[in-house]
Amino acid sequence: MSKRFKVLLTNPIHPVYHEELSKECDVVVAPDIKPDTLKGLIADCDGLIVRCQLPDDIFERAAHLKAVVRHGVGLDFIPVAAATKKGIPVANLPGSNTTAVVEYCLAAMFYFRRRLDLIDSALRSQGWAKARPMADPSTELSTTTLGIIGMGAIGSKLAKAASALQMNVIALTRRPETLPSNITAATKEELFAQSDVVAICCPLNDQTRGLVDRASISVMKSNAILINIARGPVLDTQAVLDALRAGKIAGAAMDVHDLQPLSGDEAVFDCPNLLLTPHIASMTATSMRGMSQGSVQTIKAILNGVKVENVVNPEVFLNKA
Repeated sequence: MSKRFKVLLTNPIHPVYHEELSKECDVVVAPDIKPDTLKGLIADCDGLIVRCQLPDDIFERAAHLKAVVRHGVGLDFIPVAAATKKGIPVANLPGSNTTAVVEYCLAAMFYFRRRLDLIDSALRSQGWAKARPMADPSTELSTTTLGIIGMGAIGSKLAKAASALQMNVIALTRRPETLPSNITAATKEELFAQSDVVAICCPLNDQTRGLVDRASISVMKSNAILINIARGPVLDTQAVLDALRAGKIAGAAMDVHDLQPLSGDEAVFDCPNLLLTPHIASMTATSMRGMSQGSVQTIKAILNGVKVENVVNPEVFLNKA
């Protein structure tokens, strides 16, 4: 680099790549992610690596900002339009956490279909005779129809994994003509009525906000499970809780929530058959290292004047030409 840039990290990244970035840039890690903290720190920074929700007006004080990189894929954390208006390139890392999220979905399926946690607990506390019959209602994934909402990188890879497990796969997608021959396109009502497992893998936007509504949940099978690894507002959380409490669906896994972080007082904590995780589907040691590596490589390239392919608003380069 021709000069030593200053880069703000909203959250820590992998130490190996933090050190790599520090060799060429002055690196600042935000002490917290409060809007006022981030807006104060961004004022004299050249680059920003994002791992949290940014305030909508974050770029108003960013007089020197030349690059924003999402440590991951989802762009809803970043006010991209505001960055574009100021001529700031924004990049993300497509595919960087796909495997981790797919494995989370599979883990959630196995969790509800086998419930080894409950069987283990019963065996330890009540003995063999009580624990053994708990396995009888279990079902195998090879007899399962998986409905996938959104056939992007995650949905497509989940479909491949499910097919390898001999699951029947149907999908709701804007482009049904692009689906492989072994995946059947479905309408929203067909998908919810036919699926034993529904996996929500779509991005959050104006078209998908509230997509999984009370009407959709009402036609699900009583033994079906719902997995949300998209964003909380894609589904009607209260409708899911009502269905679980009434026994109208068998289970749900929520890795993402309407408001994050959860405080512990939300209604989800008192709901049966609900697997809660704190937005960690994409987080493994493997994916964290890869996302940190990609973030550092990308931000160094942009700061050094390289027009990288993973910039999501390439029109900013045209405006600077």
